[in-house]
This record gives sequence, structure tokens and C-alpha cells, in this order.
Amino acid sequence: MPEKAMEGLDRRGFMTASIATAGAAAGLAGNAGPAKAQDASASGGPRGTLYTGDVVDGKKVVSRLDVDDLAPGQRHLLYFQGVETPTGQHWYVSVTVVKGAKPGKRGVLVSGVHGDEMSSVHTVQTVMNQLNPAEMSGVVTAVTDVSRPAMESMQRRWPNAGRGADLIDMNREWPGNENGVTAVSRHAALLFNRLLRPNADFAIDFHTGTTGFEVAAFNIAGMDAPEVKAMVELYPVGQIFDNHVYPGVLHNAFMDVGIPSFTPEIGAARVLDVKMIDLFVEGTMNVLKHYGVVAGPMGRTGKDVSVFVGNSAFPILAAAGGLVEHLVKLNDKIEAGQKVAVQRNSFGEVVAEYTSGVAGVITGQRSDAMAEPGDPLAFILFNKATQEGVETYPE
Repeated sequence: MPEKAMEGLDRRGFMTASIATAGAAAGLAGNAGPAKAQDASASGGPRGTLYTGDVVDGKKVVSRLDVDDLAPGQRHLLYFQGVETPTGQHWYVSVTVVKGAKPGKRGVLVSGVHGDEMSSVHTVQTVMNQLNPAEMSGVVTAVTDVSRPAMESMQRRWPNAGRGADLIDMNREWPGNENGVTAVSRHAALLFNRLLRPNADFAIDFHTGTTGFEVAAFNIAGMDAPEVKAMVELYPVGQIFDNHVYPGVLHNAFMDVGIPSFTPEIGAARVLDVKMIDLFVEGTMNVLKHYGVVAGPMGRTGKDVSVFVGNSAFPILAAAGGLVEHLVKLNDKIEAGQKVAVQRNSFGEVVAEYTSGVAGVITGQRSDAMAEPGDPLAFILFNKATQEGVETYPE
């Protein structure tokens, strides 16, 4: 079941915090220029686009972007210079900016924070391809490959070799630290301070389920924020997870600096779910119409579908190893005590049966046919009467 996040720092956390502090001090002593730039960027300035002078695949490279510097009524394709690789080169992030002919709100669309989430990337690409800068008011900036090294191998986590082989979930690192102890933290901070935050009046961070686990179409959002609630309700999807979820996720980093944001979840990892993508493209275009960035009538919204809103997710974990047979489907309504899955060993004998401890709807299921003890088999979205602390979930 969900556990409260541990309060305070364990020994490893204490050591990491100490190293981070020492590293930041060393950075300040040894390289005062970049450190000052970091501090200024984190506080909202300086502004202005910085071109590195490099060109990759015919696209100019920037190390800081201010969309005010770009010509209106045009589509701009750039690369953002991220953190250095172990060989001293850089991870370049693809940036598309569609700047309207008239001034207006600035939206940021993000995907590729996890490297195995392809439907989220295609959703953002599809939205951007529908935009006509000559008819727009405002700016939409899109990033589709935030975690480049993870995307190269289509895996969830960033492969980090700083202290031996390691895999780091980038969506626990935001807003990052430009003097941090991992390349991932530094990469997150560079993007957040110099690309994402300075160009956002609102932001959407798109995701999917992880490898081996698929999810229904739903949005994760803190519905106690009126502007976020207004955006989320413009999507014609059947579930809303009304929860602020983990510290360190990108949409919370935006929220912490006053930029309304949330996270759509778009089906399974490593594939393109075209039908589900269409729902999120329609909802995102509704958001752009809501802010006056594009004109036209609203498409379908939450008012046109049956929406289940829950504030907690009940995990069902494998207690044994073996083949998993689901007895329910995504979006099915579930009663407390209902059997949702069985598991068989290599002889075909039933070794475990799984029931729900809550009433709710199926929001995620294991898509891999086999599981070992501890693997999540399902998540059930439900309403918990009392919310205490921050809930954490196995992934």
C-alpha cells in the first residue's frame, strides 16, 4: 500500500546533501561566472537568448532561450545545449518554438523526460504540427527529448556513470541544481532555469506508463489550483488523479514557481497509441484555445465523457513469480474485495490470487505477462477520506 515518504535524510541522503553543498562551493570558487549566471537565471534574469555559435543538422544551438528574441509569425527549430557527456561533448535537446504573429500567452509542452514514453512525444509533435504561427497569438515552445541518453536506448531512466553504472529517474530531479552531484541534476537545472521556466505562463509535462506497465488515459493534477483545474477539465479523458504526487517531478517544479502545470498520462510505453494520442491532442488544443493562443471552437472536453476523479492510487503487488492473468480491464469499475488477477507457475498451478482493497477504477495494469515478487500488477484509482503526507508508489 502507499507509504508515507520518509521525513528527514537517511545516511545516503545526508552524504549526498553534503557533497552537493561542497560541490556548489567549489563551483563558486572555481568558476564564478557560470555560478552567477545560474543564480540570476533562477531568480528570473538575466534574459536574452545566448547562441553558442554551433550549428547541428542545420539548426542553431542555444544555451539560453528567450522567445521574445525570436521573430513573430514563424516556426523556429533550435537545439538547446544541455549537460556535458563523459567525453566532454553535450547532450542537445530539440526545441520547437511556434511564435504567433500577435502577442499572447506563452505555453510550454514537454515530453521525453522518461526515455521509453513514445506516445507523449508524438502527442506534442502532433499539436505543434497543427499550429499556424501566422494565425496565433502568443508562443508555444515544445521539447520532445529532455532525457536524451535514456531515449537513445528507449528506457525509462537516464544511464549515469558518475559513480559506477547507475540509472536515475529524471522526473525526481526537478528543478535540478546546476552545481549538483549528478549530470542528471545539472541537466534538469540547465533546462529549467534557461529554457523552460523563463518562457512559460503555463506548462504541460506529457508522460505514459513505464515499460511493462500500461495506463488508462488520465491526467495527474492538483485540482485545488483553479487554473490547473480549468485546464485539466478541457481533456476528453475518463480519469483524473487529483494528487500533487512526488516532490521532484517537473510539473511540481513549475507549480512551485507559480506556473500552472499538470501531467497527462497516455497509455503504454514504447508504442504509439494513436486513439489515445488523439484524445490528448484534442485536449491540448482546447487548452491553447482557452488561453487565446489559437482561435476556434472547443473540441470535446471532460463534460462530454464520464470522468472519475480520485485522490489516491491503490497498488496491487505481486506476491509470487509467474504468469499473470488479469480478470479486469483498464477503466473497469472495481469493488472492494473483487478479484482482479491470478498468477500461475510453470506447471499452470495457481500460486496467487489478487483482490482489491478499495472501490475505484483500474488506472494501470502490468502489460508484461510475467512478474516477480514486488512487481506492480495494477493500480486502482480511488478516493481516500484522509490524505496524510506524500504518498509514494512502487514503479
